[in-house]
Amino acid sequence: MFRNILVAFDGSRHAERALTEAIELATAARGRLTILTAIPRPPAWASTPGAVAACEPLAAELERESCLMLREAERRVPADVPVTTILTPKPIRSALLARVTSGQHDLLVMGSRGRGALTASLLGSVSHYVLNHSPIPVLVIHTEEHQAPAEDNVPGTA
Repeated sequence: MFRNILVAFDGSRHAERALTEAIELATAARGRLTILTAIPRPPAWASTPGAVAACEPLAAELERESCLMLREAERRVPADVPVTTILTPKPIRSALLARVTSGQHDLLVMGSRGRGALTASLLGSVSHYVLNHSPIPVLVIHTEEHQAPAEDNVPGTA
């Protein structure tokens, strides 16, 4: 059983499902959760000379929104499941790898957008990267839209 579960959370639908699964696993194993949220960086154009003045308020707003999102995720965890929250300014890949290589966790749960191999290779898939670099098991949760119900594949059903 997994007793110390790390869950990556960015507020997306697939991260919401990953959090739900992580909560269920922690509850069943009487384990604990750590919810990690990375503050998104302002877009590259925001660091151009003409946009620098707008970058500071944007960065502050991104941090505030990330903090609110993390607190909302924490509220979803039942009172009998110990939970730790981490809000990090590091890029999500390095933040996750730092946590999983620290030896404090025995499972990482994260969502996946379900991009194809080509799109993931061009845009970069965090789940793919972590799967290839993590020393601990990784549970990747896909959104329901990527899972076709069995009855959709049965001829003659409406």
